[in-house]
Amino acid sequence: MGERFPPPANWIPRPPTGANLPMFPMYRRCMSYIHEKPILISESHLDSFGHLNHARYFELLEQARWDLITERGFGMDVIRRTKTGPIILEVTMKYMRELGPREPVVIRSEMVSYEGKVGTFRQQIVKAGGTVACEATFMFGLFDLERRKLIDPTPEWR
Repeated sequence: MGERFPPPANWIPRPPTGANLPMFPMYRRCMSYIHEKPILISESHLDSFGHLNHARYFELLEQARWDLITERGFGMDVIRRTKTGPIILEVTMKYMRELGPREPVVIRSEMVSYEGKVGTFRQQIVKAGGTVACEATFMFGLFDLERRKLIDPTPEWR
């Protein structure tokens, strides 16, 4: 038998060909594409070391997430009307390469899984040459703003 290697970091599992999807709930209704948002790192994003400040990574990733959910029809107007919205439960961030002033990057966002009330979402900031500068994995859910608790995803949110 050949050696088994771990899948690459950007690998998204797909159901087996011809699979009965109800038997594979982890593949239900996942986002079928990668959302990309180009950004130019500005001088105001930099810290005293002259590179992107760690807190700014989170701001840029959040902006890309808001752009994504707004484009998909679940923006602030829908959140206010339905009194439900996304909530971050956990974040893991890996910083791999420096980002400096006037550097063009792309923020790539993709759904990894959504089982029950909790989903996993990955974002990467990618440099012009294709090198990943950082990768963040978010655990999230849909929050009922009136009852103040996590709820199952609604059809609109899904």
